[in-house]
Amino acid sequence: MTDPLAVAVNRDGLHTLDVPTAFEAAGPFAIELYNHGEPAHIHLNLDDRLSQIARFKATNHYLESGERRLIEVETRDPSAWPDESVRGKLKVVVGHGQETHYVDVTLDRTIVEKNEVQVDPDLATPNKTRKTEMPPVFRLLPIVVLGSVAVLLAVGSLFAAENLAILLGTLALVSGALCAGAAYVLLQ
Repeated sequence: MTDPLAVAVNRDGLHTLDVPTAFEAAGPFAIELYNHGEPAHIHLNLDDRLSQIARFKATNHYLESGERRLIEVETRDPSAWPDESVRGKLKVVVGHGQETHYVDVTLDRTIVEKNEVQVDPDLATPNKTRKTEMPPVFRLLPIVVLGSVAVLLAVGSLFAAENLAILLGTLALVSGALCAGAAYVLLQ
């Protein structure tokens, strides 16, 4: 549902209104009156064009200080509207006419609600070309196998090594093999 049309009463002093200049909805909506100051009378009126498709139960509202009230604006079934989009004015009056504001209201049945999720119909069709991804455990398997072989070879060469140069060369090969295997898995 559309966010309510917020009307701030007495925020900037006695009998003042803070009202947006324009408002759009796809159908029924609410007007939220909030009185920031002294008790006040608020009068709401829809022009002739809007009243063809929309209505609310009461036009006069008395609000105590700090009171918040939601006024539900009902609309006819959108298929019965004269056009896809109906534009008109909502008149908001406070203090028996001391201040008056007009809101340009557009009721458009083609508006997509902001919190409504649009789903691409192609998502319902299975994708046969999708590549199945290998679980991470199986991606690590080549590293574990190659690393184990490299460690076994290094241990075997330690027993057979007669000098330090052969030992360091073997360890360099083992670490290189492990790094290459890790890079292979991470880049997949």
